[in-house]
Amino acid sequence: MVPDYTISEKTQHFLALEEQSGAHNYHPLPVVLTKGEGVFVWDVDGKRYYDFLSGYSAVNQGHCHPAIVAALVEQASRLTLTSRAFYSDLLAEYAAYITRYFGYDKVLPMNTGVEAVETALKLCRKWGYAVKGIPENKAKIIVCANNFHGRTLNVVSFSTDPTARKDFGPYMPGYEVILFNNLPALEKALQDPNVAGFMVEPIQGEAGVVVPDEGYLSKAKQYCSDAQVLFIADEIQTGLARTGKMLACDHENVRPDILVLGKALSGGMLPISAVLADDEIMLTIKPGEHGSTYGGNPLACKVAMKALEVLRTEGMADNAVKMGERLRKGIKAIQSPFISIVRGKGLLNAIVIDHPHEDAAWELCLALKENGLLAKPTHGDKIRFAPPLLITAEQVDECVAIIHKSLESLQK
Repeated sequence: MVPDYTISEKTQHFLALEEQSGAHNYHPLPVVLTKGEGVFVWDVDGKRYYDFLSGYSAVNQGHCHPAIVAALVEQASRLTLTSRAFYSDLLAEYAAYITRYFGYDKVLPMNTGVEAVETALKLCRKWGYAVKGIPENKAKIIVCANNFHGRTLNVVSFSTDPTARKDFGPYMPGYEVILFNNLPALEKALQDPNVAGFMVEPIQGEAGVVVPDEGYLSKAKQYCSDAQVLFIADEIQTGLARTGKMLACDHENVRPDILVLGKALSGGMLPISAVLADDEIMLTIKPGEHGSTYGGNPLACKVAMKALEVLRTEGMADNAVKMGERLRKGIKAIQSPFISIVRGKGLLNAIVIDHPHEDAAWELCLALKENGLLAKPTHGDKIRFAPPLLITAEQVDECVAIIHKSLESLQK
């Protein structure tokens, strides 16, 4: 189905090297990247591609954004790590900056997305015991089916993805899984007085960019408030202008009790994540009860402030709205019989492939690669389209043409 192509000797060298010495826990496209700038990446043979994955939305600001690079380089030559055994001027500045930016009392800085998720879950349980008065070891947190919050043992304990769970048990108790975008299911689960929190992705990314019904988030937040339960928003992938608002929750004017951020918080420069909450919640965690050697390091603080600044000063949320609409409209206009669904919000989008060949989505991504666009399937028949947020109208149109051309490969 996909046009024949050969892998260069240079590319094959790196593929073989990683195959031999790296763990086999990923199945990447056969392309070896060496450079990035803006919406583009280049492989080791010098071929240029549109990046339509953006590091799973970690590169919202574009590859190697010059302002973020400058902040990184400046701080890297000054001070990179102190540990939290000492104060640092930049952590103080960053804490003040990000809490004002999002309107919370406190921030707890971490590194990776799943570390921030784990932090939010611990914080929720701690609040459940200290403030809500849940009996010891009885706290429960509600999550949604088809969620993706990371791959630690705790997080896979409440995953419904068999690949994430199989052979990693025994699993952590204390979670109840309900259907996403189902208010009656949430209402029923909240009847348990031992529920401390409800954690949700405002749009399910790894599941294939599943956008809930309008009003779902605002009603879910109200249900949680009525039941004295914390509403925890995992905005690691959906946040930071990706969907056309600074947070996906902003589309329904929902203010999470606990906000979890990561990915684009560094503009793709290094792992940075954060958990934000007000004092009643955050101050339940006492010294020694949680921490991280690298969390809140000076380098991360400097980079995160610049990454957040760039999102606002360059109007990336507004551009995500316009370019997302243009992208979805352009793909729908192709009227391909192999695309059953086009969905998304802002520049977080996906198509669902309808084809008798079970590997059609993968083969389409190989064709897209040959034609100069990089994307990756998720859950078999879905392909995410999430370019950096600085993409232009002309570039969107060129990418739609690449998608159109590549779909022809499925006709063979």
